[in-house]
Amino acid sequence: MRLGLIIFLFLAFSANLVGQDQIRVSQDNVDGNEGSKRSLEPQQKKKERPPIDLYKIISVENDTTTVDTSLTVRKFYKFNYLRKDNFELLPFSNEGQTYNSLMLDFSGSQILPLFGARARHFNYMEVDDIYYYNVPTPLTELYYKSVFQQGQNLDAFFTMNKSRRFNFSIAYKGLRSLGNYQNSLTSTGNFRFTVNYQNKSGRYDLKAHYVAQDLLNQENGGLTPQGLANFRSNDPQFDDRAVLSVNMEGAESILDGARFYLNHKYDLIEQDTLSKNRIELGHILNYETKFYRYDQASPATNLFGNSFVTQNISDKTDLRTFDNTAYAAYTNTILGRLSFQVSHSYYKYGYNSVLIQDSGRIPNQIIGSNFAAGASYKKEYKGFLLSGKAALNISGDFTGYNLDAEAGYTYKDKASFVGGLHINASPANYNHLLYQSSYENYNWYNANTYETVKTQSLDFNMKSDAWLNASVSLVNISDYAYFGRSPQDSLVQSFQTGDNITYLKAKVNKEFRLGKFALDNTLAYQKVATGDQYLNVPQLITRNTLYFSDEWFRKALFIQTGLSLKYFTSYTMDGYDPVLAEFYVQNDEEIGDFPLIDLFFNMKVRQTRIFFIAEHINALAAPNDYFSAPGYPYRDFAFRFGLVWNFFL
Repeated sequence: MRLGLIIFLFLAFSANLVGQDQIRVSQDNVDGNEGSKRSLEPQQKKKERPPIDLYKIISVENDTTTVDTSLTVRKFYKFNYLRKDNFELLPFSNEGQTYNSLMLDFSGSQILPLFGARARHFNYMEVDDIYYYNVPTPLTELYYKSVFQQGQNLDAFFTMNKSRRFNFSIAYKGLRSLGNYQNSLTSTGNFRFTVNYQNKSGRYDLKAHYVAQDLLNQENGGLTPQGLANFRSNDPQFDDRAVLSVNMEGAESILDGARFYLNHKYDLIEQDTLSKNRIELGHILNYETKFYRYDQASPATNLFGNSFVTQNISDKTDLRTFDNTAYAAYTNTILGRLSFQVSHSYYKYGYNSVLIQDSGRIPNQIIGSNFAAGASYKKEYKGFLLSGKAALNISGDFTGYNLDAEAGYTYKDKASFVGGLHINASPANYNHLLYQSSYENYNWYNANTYETVKTQSLDFNMKSDAWLNASVSLVNISDYAYFGRSPQDSLVQSFQTGDNITYLKAKVNKEFRLGKFALDNTLAYQKVATGDQYLNVPQLITRNTLYFSDEWFRKALFIQTGLSLKYFTSYTMDGYDPVLAEFYVQNDEEIGDFPLIDLFFNMKVRQTRIFFIAEHINALAAPNDYFSAPGYPYRDFAFRFGLVWNFFL
């Protein structure tokens, strides 16, 4: 109902704008012909759209790009629920479910704990995922893609400038998909509203957004042993996946959040060609509430152990954060940009009641305040880049620090090279420090015993369409917090290891062209040198896309068609725990060593990109031995279609 109402208001508002625009053009023609009868004749000139490079997309860091309506293979990679290239991810069977990570990222700069339920955060839009706009005319984008059984996926976006200096945007992404397996329905919504404003002098700049998100999944716990045997049997009577038995019924989880974000600054001294100096004062406010709730009609004691209750499990975890940051920055055309900041963070995480057990008392909350200080520097000169930023918790219950240092060089607009050092120490996520559940096993308090997780990495990145794209990271982790199975009862719990973990990953991408044919290749290599019992990753991942491009019908239609193959070597893939909404380490079952082949035919008509995809076509003939996690089969063959449509009013 909410999705339908928002779409209705969106379309009504767009139609009203179009109507106003048509009336304005008609009136202009009447005035220009002094009211003659000829002005009523259909002789209106077609309005020319402003250049596409005037439609600007601005990140929270003020990096600016422009709207791109082209059709490329990279657009094909991003035509999915996340609207991102998911080379490093493996989706579950239904759209909107979680993803298993084929590659790991330890580049986070946070110095406070993160909320748990990380397996549900892939589609949770953080501050860095929100963009701001500046457009000469109203702009709309519609994304649509078919799903699996009884549902649709739509992302509707609209932005306009009320004046040259004031822009707003509104968007909603909604999904509902029943899925092919029992109890795997997904229903999600992401609402976004942004404001981008500069005053007349240009000295005051404001960016703000409000985001409300609710991500609901039914949880079936994967297939039962009999269901797995039937799935692997390749018996046609089980081609209807809804007949396969699953571990749970009547269970679902939801991640819900709302955030108000404000980032504004004022130039005390405005930089010009004479002074060469600029001083700005800024303030960032971030207020966010989240909760994760796991509901289940009756306990699944065979999966999660004994329960305190016999029915109607409802475990809810809340987090409220209120962050304020003030900063001052000095910019000089010769020296670069130097800024200093101080931050105050208030956090309240936990549950409604304490839990008293024979082993001890588990409190219900982690609540407090934290003060941090930091600085950053950036200088670009004749293709060279030098940047760094640092932050340190100076007061509060949590200790942590972050240091990033980078140096780079851009060579004649052909290639850019960046090397960096990343050092971080941050507390384990909140659900490692404190967790309560109706299941007896899922109750712990580690806030006083867990050390900060320490990460150091050396990184190198190269970007070049002419040569190749490459990245290498060497990571060392100590006091790593993770979820794994207890050796006593094989139930999932939180652990922290004192062992050092060394992790190497490298990725290269290169496209080769011959006439209208192209071969796009991405290859990743990973190695866990020490601590491989705590990190599970495939050694090799590859994606190879062979495609053909052409223009048809006097260049009115642009098409791309081809075959995309993705493959990763077998490894002990992480398992999924629906109570925590987390992945856990398991070292018993190997998964992988199967190809994923998609056949596609994509086309572009003006600003509309249309996609037809036959996903996982090799599943029609391959053995049923493809999984996204232990007990959770990967997607079967499916034909899907959709579009991305930009139109300019």
